[in-house]
Amino acid sequence: MPTVITEGAMAARGFGFGASSAAANYIEDVFSTYLYTGNGSTQTITNGIDLSTKGGLTLIKMRNTDSTYGNYPFSWFDTVRGATNALYSKGTGAQSTYPTSLTAFTSSGFNLGTQIPQNGSNDIFASWTFRKQAKFFDIVTYTGTGVAHTIPHNLGSTPGCIIVKCTSLSGNWFVYHNGLPDATWALTLNSNFPEQGPSNTYWNSTAPTSSVFSVGTDSNINTSGASYVAYIFASNAGGFGSVGADNVITCGSYTCVSGSNADVYLGYEPQFLIVKNISNTANWCIIDNMRNFSLADTFLLYPNLINPEVDLGSSVSNPNATGFSVNITAPPTLWSPSSTYIYIAIRRGPMKTPTVGTSVFYPDSYTSSGSGDTRPVPFTPSFTYSDNNTSAPNNIFIDALRGNSGSNQEYILTNSTSGAGLTAGKPDPTIESNSLYFGDGSVQSRLILSFLRAPGFFDEVCYPGTGANTTQTHNLGVVPELIIVKSRSNATAWQVYSSTLANTEYLVLNTTAAKATGATRWNSTTPTSTVFSLGTATEVNSYPASYVAYLFATCPGVSKVGSYSGTGATQTINCGFTGGARFVLIKRTDTTGDWYQWDTARGMVAGTDPYLLWNSSSGQVNANNVYTTSVGFQIVSTAAGINASGGSYIFLAIA
Repeated sequence: MPTVITEGAMAARGFGFGASSAAANYIEDVFSTYLYTGNGSTQTITNGIDLSTKGGLTLIKMRNTDSTYGNYPFSWFDTVRGATNALYSKGTGAQSTYPTSLTAFTSSGFNLGTQIPQNGSNDIFASWTFRKQAKFFDIVTYTGTGVAHTIPHNLGSTPGCIIVKCTSLSGNWFVYHNGLPDATWALTLNSNFPEQGPSNTYWNSTAPTSSVFSVGTDSNINTSGASYVAYIFASNAGGFGSVGADNVITCGSYTCVSGSNADVYLGYEPQFLIVKNISNTANWCIIDNMRNFSLADTFLLYPNLINPEVDLGSSVSNPNATGFSVNITAPPTLWSPSSTYIYIAIRRGPMKTPTVGTSVFYPDSYTSSGSGDTRPVPFTPSFTYSDNNTSAPNNIFIDALRGNSGSNQEYILTNSTSGAGLTAGKPDPTIESNSLYFGDGSVQSRLILSFLRAPGFFDEVCYPGTGANTTQTHNLGVVPELIIVKSRSNATAWQVYSSTLANTEYLVLNTTAAKATGATRWNSTTPTSTVFSLGTATEVNSYPASYVAYLFATCPGVSKVGSYSGTGATQTINCGFTGGARFVLIKRTDTTGDWYQWDTARGMVAGTDPYLLWNSSSGQVNANNVYTTSVGFQIVSTAAGINASGGSYIFLAIA
C-alpha cells in the first residue's frame, strides 16, 4: 500500500503551513487519527507524528471482522515500553511481545509487520497516536511497592485523566478521571462497570498535581515488584497555538437531563472523543471525525470489547464550533436519563495558518471508469465540490462535518433550492483518508475540487435556526469575507454574504440575480473574527431548520476574496500570488450574471479554459475568458458576466 500523508501530517511536516517553533505547539504535531487498509505484509504509516524522538502512544483497532479469524481487541503500543510490546484493553492480560506487530516508531509515524490484529490483509483499521508533549500527554512507568506513594510525571499541568495498567502481571486497567466524584473513585477500562468506590486504595484519596500522582495499595496499580505503565492526559492546560494559550485537550463530564440533548462546551471543535457512562453499566466509546463524527451519522468503537465498528445509522453525537452535543436518541453508551458521563475530547486541527494553496486546495479532473474509482488527494478533504464536466451535471457539495460515509450520507446541490439529500449508498463522492471514492458506476468526465478547513483560509459551520436575530461562532480565526449559507432541512435559496457589499445586501448562489437588499439576512451586522450574524430570514435562520455555512477569507499567498470593476478590455487581477490562481469563482453583482468557475485541473490557459456555472446544470463551456497568471488571474473576455465595462464583480481565487 502506498504511503499516504494525512492533513495533520502535512501541517506537522511543513507542507505549506506555518512552521512550528520551540515556543509554539499545535494539535497536528501531537495527535493523529489515521485510517488504513492492511496488506498482510509490511507497511509504513506516515501520520506526521514524531514518535521516535519525542515518544508517544499508538492505539490500533481492526474496524471490520476478519473473514478468517474474527475480531481482535484494541492494541496499545508505546515508545517507553518499546515497539512490538502490546497491551490489549479488552482483558486483564500482561504485556505480550509480538515481533511482527507494530515493529518500529519513526519520526513521522510507525511501521507495521504481518500481525493480523494490526495489519491483516484487506482488513480496515483505525489508529490513534498521542505524542508526548507538556500540557497534552505523558507516559510514565513505575515499579509497585505495595504501599501508598507518589509518582512523578512530566505533563507540566494537573492531569485530567490517568490510565494505569500492570505490564508484568494480569490485572484491570484502572482509570482516574477528574469527572469522577473525587480521588477515592476509579473506573476500569477493560470493563463496562460504572464508577467504583469510594476507596483510598486506588489513588490514596489524593488528587494528582502538576508534578506527581498518587497510588494506593490496590493490587491492580501497586503490587510490590510489579511493573506498571501510566498514560497521563492533560485537561484545559493551554500551551498550544501561536501564543501558547489555546487548549487542545479537555477531560470533563456531562449529565443527561430527560427530554434534553447533552450540550458540552469546550471552546473549540473536537475531532476525537472517548466517552464512558459512569453511573450505569455501559461500554467505553471512541468517536472521531475520520470515521464519521458528523451531523448525519456516528460510528463507535469500544476499547473494552473486541467488537467491530458500529454504524449507528444516524447522528447521535456531533461536533460544533465550540464543543459537541449528544442527542437524546443516542444509545445508553452516550445518553441515558440522569446518568453522568466522563469524556476526553481533543481539538480539531490544523491550527497553523497555511502558507501555500496546495496544502489546502486540490483540483482534479478525470474520466471515471464506471466501476468505482479512488482518486488520491494530498490531504484528507474537509469539503468537496463535484461536477460532471460535459453533460447536465448536478453541482454537489459533500463535506465531512455534515457526514459523507455510513448509513446516512449527506449531499447538497448548488444549483438547487432543495435541502440536503441523504443516500443509503455512497454519494458522489465519498471523502476517505487522503482520497475520494466515486461509486456511481457510470463513465463520465468529472471535476472534483477539494478544500481543507484551515485558519485564515476556510471554515464550515453547521447550526440550528432560532428564528430570532443571533450570532454563530466560527473558527476561521479572521473576519470572513465570503459566507455561503444553505438550509439543510428546507427548500430555500442559497444566500451569500460578501464583504465587498453592504452588510444589508446579499447574493443568491443558485440564481443569476443581482445583489439584493434585506436586513434580515445578516442582521445589518458585519462579521468578526469569531462570529457572524444572522437575521430572521427563512433562508438563513428559521426555527427549527438546520443550516450549513461555508466561510472564506483572504489568506496571503493562498486565497483572495475581492472585487473588481469591468473594463471591457483585457485586465489582470492581482491576488498577491506568486504561482498564479488554480481556482477562480466570479459573480456580477450590479445586474444579473451567472456564478462562473474556472480551475487549472481542466485548464486556465489560452484555448483551454472551460468554465462551469455553480447556479446551473449546464455542461462546461470552453471559451477564451480567464487565464491563470503569476500574480492571480487574467480576464481576456468582454463577456457581460465577467468583464462588462463599468460592471461590478466579486471573486474568490485560490493559488
